Amino acid sequence: MCDPKDAAARGALSILSELEEPIRVMGVGTGSTVDRFISLLAGSEISEGIEGYVPTSIDTGLKLYSRGLRRVLDSIPVSDKIDVYVDGADEVDPSGNLIKGRGGALLGEKIVAYSSRLNIIIVDESKLVETLGEKKPVPVEVVPRALGYVYRVLESMGLNPRHRSCSCKDGPAVSDNGGILLDLHTGPMKDPRRLDVELHMIPGIVETGLFLGLTDIVVVGSRDCSWRMLRFDRGRR
Repeated sequence: MCDPKDAAARGALSILSELEEPIRVMGVGTGSTVDRFISLLAGSEISEGIEGYVPTSIDTGLKLYSRGLRRVLDSIPVSDKIDVYVDGADEVDPSGNLIKGRGGALLGEKIVAYSSRLNIIIVDESKLVETLGEKKPVPVEVVPRALGYVYRVLESMGLNPRHRSCSCKDGPAVSDNGGILLDLHTGPMKDPRRLDVELHMIPGIVETGLFLGLTDIVVVGSRDCSWRMLRFDRGRR
């Protein structure tokens, strides 16, 4: 028996080693599974050819630097795309749609996902669901001055919003960007794409944790230390 997160991280590294095109700029997500990936990447030959890393959060940037991966970029290069983005997910449906953002970095993660040529998601088997919303809430980031209004609108929509608490401070959890994090307890969603559009139309909502049509590969780790790869065709941006 082993930790399936470790198996997923090893699988991602194996896939990266077989890519034909060189990896010059890599996007790196946020979360416990990604932490395992960073540890493996730091000791691999793959890291030797990478010119820069784009972290999705301050936490990830610090972890990259502390493990010797010190070519951390403050922003996405203007002249080129990110070659590969590796991140985890809270839920993955059969079409490769995701719920992300439990680490509070959903805005940074969405920006990097849209800017990457290849998105690789690493998860353990428990993250696979038939319908988004089965197990996890949908995070949203809200501008502080709009919080009261947005909260009331989300309640009226029947989305059961809840402030996310933070153990390291009093009050609600705050993102790296200063936004307030809310979790929407939607239950299984019939039409996540429509919900995503509706949420983005509410003034004050900065971003949602619905990542739809952005996945190329999902690496699923198992407790027997094996991993498998699921492919999706999102097209190249």
